[in-house]
Amino acid sequence: MVDTHCHLSKEIYENLDEIINNMKGIMIISATNTKEIKEVIELTEKYDNIYATIGIHPEEADNYKEADLKYLESFLNHPKVVGIGEIGLDYHYTKENKEKQKELFIKQINLANIYHKTLVIHCREALEDAYNILKEVKNKELKGVMHCYSGNIDEAKKLIEINMSLGIGGVLTFKNEKTLKEVVKTLDIENFVLETDSPYLTPEPFRGKKNEPANVKYVANKISELKNITLDEVANITTANAKRLFDLPF
Repeated sequence: MVDTHCHLSKEIYENLDEIINNMKGIMIISATNTKEIKEVIELTEKYDNIYATIGIHPEEADNYKEADLKYLESFLNHPKVVGIGEIGLDYHYTKENKEKQKELFIKQINLANIYHKTLVIHCREALEDAYNILKEVKNKELKGVMHCYSGNIDEAKKLIEINMSLGIGGVLTFKNEKTLKEVVKTLDIENFVLETDSPYLTPEPFRGKKNEPANVKYVANKISELKNITLDEVANITTANAKRLFDLPF
């Protein structure tokens, strides 16, 4: 299986090597600032089954410098950097810097257009703005994924129309989650990729504990249950989806 979105570092996991070895499939680590980019690149060079997406998160919108974007750009030809992200919009904690967030978002989409890198989008309470920017700025053929998708079926269909996939993670397993379950039941599995967002959003039955990429199997199990197909089918299809989405070379 492929965990298309996780956060791995020695600051998060004291036993980082063990966490990585627990995952028998592919991991795509997401870097959200320049400090993380350096560590993520080092991990891709140490482990054959680790790839990276690199970006400047919307929470950095008030503090980032143009030099940070230049630093990010300097790694976009690295053979194991498969996307730009996570980037996007987050209005959950503040809406006061919307324009700065949008400016940072657009600058990184433009880099993705130039370097033909898949977009990994963080979007929290900002789906309409994110969709409008993607539709206007993103090259039509450029691929992308809505990380930790949280919208409804109609919003998902609009995103799919502009060449976006949906990242499905541990939230799908939560007992009270209804909207995402309906999205997964209704839409074609060809539109989904698996993710954990480790160390966050730990799936059932481990909620309350630190998440890790090996838990991606619990997300796959829930998709298998909801779609009434075998776990092997989920693994094969979502792996093919991830390979296509990120142009993975395996």
